[in-house]
Amino acid sequence: MMKWLMAGAAALLASSCTALTPAPLEDDAAPFDAAAKPGPGDRMPSGRTLGVRSAVVAPHAAAATAHPLATQTALDVMKAGGNAMDAAIAANAMLGLVEPTANGIGGDLFAIVWDPQTKQLYGYNGSGRSAMGATLADMQAKADKYMDGKEIPPFGTAPVTVPGTVDAWYALHEKFGSRPMLANLEPAIRYARDGAPIPEVISYYWSFGPKRFEPAHESGMLEEYDNAKKTYFSPQPREGSLFTNPDLADTLERIGQKGRDEFYKGETARTMDAYFKRIGGPLRYEDFARHTGEFVEPVCVTYRADYKVCELPPATQGITALQMLKMLEKFDLKAMGYGSADSLMAQIEAKRIAFADRAHYFADPKFSRIQEGAFLKANRLDRQAAAIKLDKAMDRVPNFPFGDVEALITPEAAAAADAKLKQGDTTYLTVTDSEGMMVSLIQSNYRGMGSGLVADGLGFMFQDRGQLFSLDPNHPNVFEPGKRPFHTIIPAFAFKKNKPSCQTRALPIDQACPFEPWLSFGLMGGGMQPQGHVQIILNLVDFDMGLQEAGDAARWEHVGGCEPTNAFSGDPCEADKGVVELESGIPSAARAELERRGQTVKCCAANAGGYQAIMRDFDSGAWIAATEMRKDGVADGY
Repeated sequence: MMKWLMAGAAALLASSCTALTPAPLEDDAAPFDAAAKPGPGDRMPSGRTLGVRSAVVAPHAAAATAHPLATQTALDVMKAGGNAMDAAIAANAMLGLVEPTANGIGGDLFAIVWDPQTKQLYGYNGSGRSAMGATLADMQAKADKYMDGKEIPPFGTAPVTVPGTVDAWYALHEKFGSRPMLANLEPAIRYARDGAPIPEVISYYWSFGPKRFEPAHESGMLEEYDNAKKTYFSPQPREGSLFTNPDLADTLERIGQKGRDEFYKGETARTMDAYFKRIGGPLRYEDFARHTGEFVEPVCVTYRADYKVCELPPATQGITALQMLKMLEKFDLKAMGYGSADSLMAQIEAKRIAFADRAHYFADPKFSRIQEGAFLKANRLDRQAAAIKLDKAMDRVPNFPFGDVEALITPEAAAAADAKLKQGDTTYLTVTDSEGMMVSLIQSNYRGMGSGLVADGLGFMFQDRGQLFSLDPNHPNVFEPGKRPFHTIIPAFAFKKNKPSCQTRALPIDQACPFEPWLSFGLMGGGMQPQGHVQIILNLVDFDMGLQEAGDAARWEHVGGCEPTNAFSGDPCEADKGVVELESGIPSAARAELERRGQTVKCCAANAGGYQAIMRDFDSGAWIAATEMRKDGVADGY
């Protein structure tokens, strides 16, 4: 373990306990003092001093999800003869039952898959589109009525887009699966009827549902609430509850028996169509029937020569993480040390620059002329990295032109940022099998469990992802009929050069040594996701952490600046320095130094997200799996 880690371990361990404390300190509270309250016990001196538990080592297969039952389900499916894709779909279906606060078949899905048979990396965009019968004027009228004209309402029919998850399940299953789909869905069907256990953190998030939906219904924003109330809040589950959802069991069973088209063209589609007609929403049968997801090419960049990190292209925010990594490659972060003011300054300023691009350009590529390669051109990234100063926060994020794309920006800068992209209720899972298949999958209803709408007798809530459209007609991400909104959810994947193997094979390491599939990982939480992806890679590569330790280490989040929902007129968001939110494990000296250098810092309530990861140990061939200590999930294997 590096000298910086050993020297700072005692202080970081002493303060790490409050990352688990739900109630944040107020801005004007006294400086955080870990000694003022009880803390966790001490780790054994194994060398991994930041982890609160050990990673799992499994020789054959592994799974890491946000709920113990979903992880168990994935392993059971593989033990029964399924592969990693079968297991991932089964786990995702289970999470839709036991973690509806984050996901379900009313939402969208994105995935990255390493296929050992073809030795290729595949991406899938399973996001849905807005209603063909809705217009920008319709959305603006809803915004005027409920949101002071500034944004699409978060609840009710306005933000609902066609759910893409079921289509994604079947497309991925057709290409990679090996087991009948009904068999993959059977565990979720059984538990939906018999009762599924609800743990601590999920029950905590569940409790916010009525607090959001009831006022929205009373105001008229949420047109119908009886179905959601009956399905999810009668009674509201608590920790230790067994939650049943027989309507969802019936829906999953029909889908498993009749296939993908049952959801988009069959009885389920007819029920959804009738429901939206009844409550006055714009989605229709034709919107469901025309839905298609698509396989996409992941975008990858090398990092520190020996690693290659891959994300999905827009309309997701994955490229933002790659931009940050390429900028940070110019800095000797290892010498700076984890948690140091210099290291944090470099990361925060890189985030501000990358997120300005994200705000101005990211949108459904079918409606935008922007190619993802433009964001990753070396000369432009070099200019962006050169703008980062460690001693002082930028007063304003500079503009970095790149050819004809510049024509899309009006002379005015984007409006001051709102915070809605910070919050997102999402689940991430990863599964690997004995053949070497690696699945990185993320699925979401967006925030607040979704729109608050549950169609008659179907047992799932529709997402509110359409709230991420802009209302400015000049913005690439403006609302249009039949369009996908900007997406926050991003799975990730990484390759690594297996140098010992290359040496054994007498290959020139710097040139011919190939990248091998190494890491399937993700981190939930709206705008935190690219920031979190970067921090995980830095922890593993630059700061020599283990896989569990890399997720347990204290995180930072920068909130504010430019967002894809902004307008293109008004006060410049590039001049908004935002707020750096720190978890309590970041040393107080680093916090004070960040403030001295011009950052606005808040401790200790970062939106730390939720992390899962599985890594290949090249020496033994075993899988190493890790999960998020801040939530309910587990990693396991066999």
